[in-house]
Amino acid sequence: MKIGFIGMGHMAQALVRGWNATRQQEAEEILAYAPHRKKLLDNAARLGFTAADSPRDLVAASDLVIMACKPYQVESVLSETADLLQEKPLLSIALGWDFARYHSVLGSAQRVRYVMPSTPAEVGEGVFLLEDVHSLTEEEEEVSRLLFAGIGKVMVMPSHLMGIAGTISGCGPAFADMIIEAFGDAGVKYGLPRDAAYALASQMLLGAAKLQRDTGRHPAELKDAVCSPGGSTIRGVTALEAHGLRAACQAAVDAVMGYEK
Repeated sequence: MKIGFIGMGHMAQALVRGWNATRQQEAEEILAYAPHRKKLLDNAARLGFTAADSPRDLVAASDLVIMACKPYQVESVLSETADLLQEKPLLSIALGWDFARYHSVLGSAQRVRYVMPSTPAEVGEGVFLLEDVHSLTEEEEEVSRLLFAGIGKVMVMPSHLMGIAGTISGCGPAFADMIIEAFGDAGVKYGLPRDAAYALASQMLLGAAKLQRDTGRHPAELKDAVCSPGGSTIRGVTALEAHGLRAACQAAVDAVMGYEK
């Protein structure tokens, strides 16, 4: 199956790297178009995909199209390729371009689904939010689900929850990276080499997340299990509370949700 990307930014590159690593999709079966030709060719040489000359060439040569350009570019792409897209399944990872928006522009004949991915797909740990409303055929829906399941966790979300779910799963990696950096800096402050500090912080976050995910235990229960009475961890927890960790995390989500409105 030939997959065509319209746009080859960080998220699209993460998907290609994830598929390359898992052999979920062979690089030579991936095509991409982006307006910055030199950058596209450099990425093609590095990641192994084929660079298309135009959006129309890309759509014509693809079995499945992924709209991965910036949201403000989508309408221009659609005006150029709408007739060809009617014959192809379309997955959109362009923020805000959900099922209803595509159908208002392209009409009910377009087979389309809105997907919100996350960059950890590059290492097989992405989150893929699939809007519950779509117009793909049953076979296309299954193919796309399997394609994403190979590089992360697939979750179907109602349209009205795509925004908040995508904020946590899609913006969250940046927030987590800031936590890793902060604990890394703290380690360096007390003498750890920076590479060791980052490795410890990353593995700590990964292990804690995996423990909660795999056991399903409440985060508070897991936190309490580490906090001995009068011990060092509870003192650290108290300091985080005093400095507003929970409020800061919730404020970050509020800021994103406010921006989306």
